[in-house]
Amino acid sequence: MSTVTTTSTTPVVPTRSPLIGWLAVGSVMLGIFSIVTAEILPIGLLTSIGAGFDISDGAAGLMLTVPGILAAIAAPVVTVATGRLDRRLMLCALMLLLAVADFLAAAAPAYWVMAISRVLVGLVIGGFWSIGAGLAVRLVRPERVGTATAVIFSAVPLGSVLGVPAGTLIGHLAGWRTAFVVMGVMTVGVLLALIVLVPPLPAVQATRLDVLVGLFRNVGVRVGLVLTFLIVMAHFGTYTYVTPFLQQVTRVSPGLVTTFLLVYGVAGIVGNFVAGATVTRGLRATFVVVGCMIAGATLLLPVFGGGDVGAIVLLIVWGLAYGAVPVCSQTWFATSAPHATEAASILFTSSFQATIAVGALLGGVVVDASSPSAVMVCGGAIAVLMVLTATVSRAVPGPAPHRPGDRRSPRSAER
Repeated sequence: MSTVTTTSTTPVVPTRSPLIGWLAVGSVMLGIFSIVTAEILPIGLLTSIGAGFDISDGAAGLMLTVPGILAAIAAPVVTVATGRLDRRLMLCALMLLLAVADFLAAAAPAYWVMAISRVLVGLVIGGFWSIGAGLAVRLVRPERVGTATAVIFSAVPLGSVLGVPAGTLIGHLAGWRTAFVVMGVMTVGVLLALIVLVPPLPAVQATRLDVLVGLFRNVGVRVGLVLTFLIVMAHFGTYTYVTPFLQQVTRVSPGLVTTFLLVYGVAGIVGNFVAGATVTRGLRATFVVVGCMIAGATLLLPVFGGGDVGAIVLLIVWGLAYGAVPVCSQTWFATSAPHATEAASILFTSSFQATIAVGALLGGVVVDASSPSAVMVCGGAIAVLMVLTATVSRAVPGPAPHRPGDRRSPRSAER
């Protein structure tokens, strides 16, 4: 095996106006928001898209599977292959590709064309995330990096809160193709913002393949992979088909589905910030509680989700829990490999996206063979397995990584 190293230089401290730096941060955040929305938009439009192509809900769920698979591959491949290219150039190229994918989906005459557009989305997800997530240090002053990073990552829950409900509403009022046209126009706007606001960003670090491979020798990383696989599969194996459940079991109107998803998304934002405050004091405990909440919500939905009140309450519990999942998972990886945080982030992205694909695929098999209620029960059982694994595992991640700008000493993530 060839010798692989990671080369780096110290990033240049930004010299432009602080306001311009923050506008650049905002443009990167909007790029991730566009990507997250494009990835999960089909969840709110699943039944409409399936009817448009005369396919089942399970087959339509492949629109989540395809991007997940491609993103899992693209994250390490793009990072390694483009490690020496200007980061702004890569961000702009990937955003242009996302716009093409959106417009292609809107014009798709057949489902196989839609599948091609989803392949392009997957490539963008893996590439943009692997580059954009760590750019805050190069856009703002060192003492503001922590806040800027939080702003960039806020795009994830915002995609659920604003992107998917808005896209679902547009699809309900004007057709699902219109929703993708709107996404394409917004993506072009983000591309222009990146061109104008983000400065040239020559590559300062090149992560090589063996750095990633070496992480698999770390017990904490391996446990993190298992926990991430189980909880993300439990979530996306069920949430991908939440619209058919709400329409067939809860019997809400297509317009009301938007409201239900909006409530879920707001709960997700709350869960994201709550987890950010608790993982530094008890990472394993937070992860276990999150798993219990997802298990309880999905297992109880077939029982109490037949009415609006029961469904809303359980979706709030579910949203609170899933909003914390990315925080818990990424923190687990980062604290297990503090010597290779960039590689750990890439591994987190790949494992997360691959499991989205598996969850959506297996959920589609179950929903086609049985019912949306059955898929909820299966997802709940997998979440229970995740809780048991986290409880009995002896792997203990190290101290939580110190965030730039945080004057406090890092605490242990788990003792």
